[in-house]
Amino acid sequence: MSGQLNKVSIERYSRQIVLKDIGIVGQKKISNAKVLVVGAGGLGSPVAEFLSRAGIGSLGIIDNDKVALSNLHRQSLYNTSDIKKFKVHAAKEKVKKINPGIKVKTYRIRLNEKNFKKVISDYDYIVDGSDNFSTKFLLNDFCLKLKKLLLQVLLVNLMVIYSLLILKIKKFLV
Repeated sequence: MSGQLNKVSIERYSRQIVLKDIGIVGQKKISNAKVLVVGAGGLGSPVAEFLSRAGIGSLGIIDNDKVALSNLHRQSLYNTSDIKKFKVHAAKEKVKKINPGIKVKTYRIRLNEKNFKKVISDYDYIVDGSDNFSTKFLLNDFCLKLKKLLLQVLLVNLMVIYSLLILKIKKFLV
């Protein structure tokens, strides 16, 4: 999806364009944004879904797991026909059906110190929906070094805990 808004895009996103904090300028920024979602499970799958609905320009999705029956009650992108498929492949298929105009790149990997920099360097914003602390700590360290905006989310029992790593970088200001 390019940063240009044609008639179809204006109609599609009209409900958020009318919001004073978004408008045409904000929607163009959304259309140009590159977001990486780490983890395509209970936290990452709704994030990927709603970013695609909002008109994000480029979406990266990282996960190395397959969809299981026990995922379906809480991982909104998947259904029974997705069982045993890799989550990144099922997620890409779903978000492209929601919004065919977005660019989606998938990574069927587990992030580690060797592949972090290569993967996250292409994105402006990182959303951490991972399910382990080692990935969360590595993301935090690398986002600080690379000056990436990081939203970390953690689900403990039924309580959501989130933090936003805010850096004073002009390009992140709306």
